[in-house]
Amino acid sequence: MRALLPLLVGLPLAAAGVSIALWRKLLLQQVLGVAVVTVCLGMSVAVLVDVERNGSVAVDLGGWPAPIGITLVADLMAAMFLCVSLATVLAVLLFAIGQPRADKAAFYFHPLYLVLTAGVASSFLTGDLFNLFVSFEIMLSASYVLITLGGSRAQVRAGMTYVVINLMASTLLITSVGLVYAATGTVNMADLVGRLDEIPTGVQVALGLLLLVTFGIKAAIFPLFFWLPDSYPTAPVAVTAVFAGLLTKIGVYAIIRTQTLLFGDDAFPGELLLVVAALTMVVGVLGAIAQDDMKRILSFHIVSQIGYMVFGLALYTVAGLAGAILFIVHQIPVKTALFMVTGMVEQMTGTGALRKVGGLIRRAPVTAALFLLAALSLAGLPPFSGFVGKLALVQAGLDAEAWAVTGVSLFVSILTLYSMTKIWGGVFWGVPEEDPPLASAAGEGPLRAPRLMTGSTIGLVAVTLAIAVFAQPLYEMSERAATDLLEPSSYVRVVLGG
Repeated sequence: MRALLPLLVGLPLAAAGVSIALWRKLLLQQVLGVAVVTVCLGMSVAVLVDVERNGSVAVDLGGWPAPIGITLVADLMAAMFLCVSLATVLAVLLFAIGQPRADKAAFYFHPLYLVLTAGVASSFLTGDLFNLFVSFEIMLSASYVLITLGGSRAQVRAGMTYVVINLMASTLLITSVGLVYAATGTVNMADLVGRLDEIPTGVQVALGLLLLVTFGIKAAIFPLFFWLPDSYPTAPVAVTAVFAGLLTKIGVYAIIRTQTLLFGDDAFPGELLLVVAALTMVVGVLGAIAQDDMKRILSFHIVSQIGYMVFGLALYTVAGLAGAILFIVHQIPVKTALFMVTGMVEQMTGTGALRKVGGLIRRAPVTAALFLLAALSLAGLPPFSGFVGKLALVQAGLDAEAWAVTGVSLFVSILTLYSMTKIWGGVFWGVPEEDPPLASAAGEGPLRAPRLMTGSTIGLVAVTLAIAVFAQPLYEMSERAATDLLEPSSYVRVVLGG
């Protein structure tokens, strides 16, 4: 089982190289990409099953033992996130293949997508801060190109904002890693658990806040989210879908990992994180309500939902962290599915502007049903997966007597439902105020998205429904993962031995 960890990173990278060599043969690129991502998903499921039964697993690359060498670690939280992330990656890849593409950029999409997949796996599995930085750079290097595929002026301009902000964040991250090494003499996270206790508390707090700001930019928490709502809506919809589902969530994962494992009770900024969580929720949902385009509404909701994840972390209890973990597991496929539905609407009508689309519940009932299921889950209505995650967070907040932020989370859920009904009323129920760009969308006949786009979206929505059905065992796994985060001795033992 230990051999699967390096394969999860190395296989997509090797396949990306092969895919570049096949750049004139798009069909072979597609077959290779789907095969590799499917194999990686199967390996991630095997890792999750093994970790759930037998505990965390670690492997030292090149035979160099930790903390000197590079270590890959799969604990329960990382295995859960990796499994649901690769399922999402596979769904979006199938969606992209099914989407009609006439531009030459299609030939470069697949190798870049495989590099992105390797970066995602590496981010969850890496056991030291420097290679966490490397993993982020693998993802971002691919994302810099993917976000500008198509090449419209607005897209390139918004993409440049994304590139500049993330380059600044990467510079800050490598600086933070250097300062951690200067203070402790190591960057291995298991080794840092003991080393950080040997330095003054003030230095611990400073390092913790620096890493929080660094990963906060990547996670798009308040007030560091400003780059996201303008960058994501201009990218190709398949790119936006995978970015929305994964990239900010990996930023949150990095915050949870570092703040719990490394800094513990003495340096944990709980009150600050509660304020940040509340402001992130409120600002994101208010921004969503003010928009009149599907992509922009959903982009602001990325920000708003990040606030719930930070809320669970800020409570710093087993229940709070378990709620945050379960909420992330729910959010990755749900948010991606909503953007995929947006892509289907744009494919059929040529636009996602609310005033130009209407009545799709009659003309595209399958698309309407897919949106409804994902939107109700995002809003947190029972019995969908979003309700389970939010209920766990609300209960944890009440147990911790965090009355104000718990109240904010409930209020934001109501506003989230309102913004989803705004899309429903404008796109699926209402009558367009203006003619849509595509002439075929201006008639009364049925509208259909390509079958592979529809099928992949159905599959991902089915994943969200499965999360709701298996909510109890998933929450129990989340509780065990949260316990391991707050009691890192087992993580340290697996990595360092003894």
